[in-house]
Amino acid sequence: MIYAAVLAGGTGTRMGADKPKQFLEFAGRPVIIHTTEHFLRHEQIDRVIVVTPEIWCGYTEQLMEEYFGDSGIIVVAGGETRNETLMNAIAAIEAEGGLDDDTVIVTHDAVRPFVTEEMISGNILAAQETGACETAFPSTDTILETDDGRLVKSVPDRSRLWMVQTPQSFRAKKLRELYRSLTEEEKSVLTDAARIYVMKGEPVAIVMGDSSNIKITYPDDIQIAESIWNRQHKQD
Repeated sequence: MIYAAVLAGGTGTRMGADKPKQFLEFAGRPVIIHTTEHFLRHEQIDRVIVVTPEIWCGYTEQLMEEYFGDSGIIVVAGGETRNETLMNAIAAIEAEGGLDDDTVIVTHDAVRPFVTEEMISGNILAAQETGACETAFPSTDTILETDDGRLVKSVPDRSRLWMVQTPQSFRAKKLRELYRSLTEEEKSVLTDAARIYVMKGEPVAIVMGDSSNIKITYPDDIQIAESIWNRQHKQD
């Protein structure tokens, strides 16, 4: 089976709002609803899991029922870290008997509401063929490296740098096995699940992303999302 895991485990402290950023609205609906809808509509996705802070689980369930009715969405509580949150999603898959060697989990930030059908399809195919993949696109900016935030250490060749987005997708059982094999020190430096594969010498395929696949992080991003939504729907 193919599962989508919409990861909404963060509290959105940088947004400065009275609720996590995934519940803020643009174009008349919460961010998380815009995002989740893409996966519900995708014909290859069998089930959708939404992972949210424990204190917001009830509210999330109400939202899912309000907008999607009896859609079969599974809402589970997140963990202390992003990867623990992802492990909770895999545990939910196992609990309903859907976890085997072929199970694919397509993970996506709840605050990236402009994921496309092509990205999701590309992730599913890449995960089935390679075992793991992440969505990215070539960097258009020069990136510098620094140790202290004051002095430049190096300026890597931009032609070799890509900007990481989500979805990131995996064969779920293999991902859990690799995660469990990590030391606590290795877990402490993880920024995303794909890095687990890199650390263990496993291949990770790249699926082409897009500059419009933004992550809503700061207050101004809501206005940017409104602009993108209006532009896309004007074209429709």
